[in-house]
Amino acid sequence: MPDAAKSPSSVPVGIDTSRASIARVYDAFLGGKDNFEIDREVLRQVATVAPQVTDLAWSNRNFLVRACRFLAGQAGITQYLDCGSGLPTAENTHQIVQRLQPDAKVLYIDNDPVVLAHGRALLEENENTLFISADIFEPEKVLALPEVRKFLDFSQPIALIQNGTLHHYLGDDAPELMQTYTDALAPGSYVVISHFLDPETPEHAKTARALEERFTHSPMGSGLFRPYDQIKAMFNDLEMVTPGLVLCDEWWPDGPRIAPLSQIEECIAGGIGRKA
Repeated sequence: MPDAAKSPSSVPVGIDTSRASIARVYDAFLGGKDNFEIDREVLRQVATVAPQVTDLAWSNRNFLVRACRFLAGQAGITQYLDCGSGLPTAENTHQIVQRLQPDAKVLYIDNDPVVLAHGRALLEENENTLFISADIFEPEKVLALPEVRKFLDFSQPIALIQNGTLHHYLGDDAPELMQTYTDALAPGSYVVISHFLDPETPEHAKTARALEERFTHSPMGSGLFRPYDQIKAMFNDLEMVTPGLVLCDEWWPDGPRIAPLSQIEECIAGGIGRKA
């Protein structure tokens, strides 16, 4: 199984204003207020090579909203395991799915102390929403937690969400990590993944490589831009929901596209797989 040392989140982050946090950096990219100067420094460093870099965060977030609407409204899923949920923002997973499925249960997992403090205060709005601390890159430990097994019924379909998380896993065995999760899910379950993308095209590969260089050498220290085939491998043998693994902004957009995608929006992909 994956070596925990390969993941920055494997070491407790601690509320340390001298060290960047994945969740707080993401918050800074979304224009939030729950971040420190060191987190904003990551944004500034990445923006030197891609001024529109905040498009990554918004493409990722908007994909999650549409994916949750599909899972609750079309697939009828009433159980959710949201891995690496990050800091609360507008339209969190439980708010989206419980609007469509009032009895849906949402279990958030993160191990950043700032996220835990804010998450428990803001995300645990009802008895069907729970926030626990665990390392999402150690699936055996996550799946063995009594709180997880008590809160979710693994004999019934579950939606497992890895939205914007796996590009912070630095090992080559992400497909094996995800296989451990999907093996535990009942038939009819779904897996959501979004991930920084290297499109491997002349016009976009240079941007992806420059972004990765800045992310991995920033105070955050992670952010891999993997090609399509490596991201697709994380779904293993799941049946891909149409349109498959595509750019996040092209996964069932809310309406016709008027403006072309930016180079940054061409560098993040997402998809949903179903376990038969």
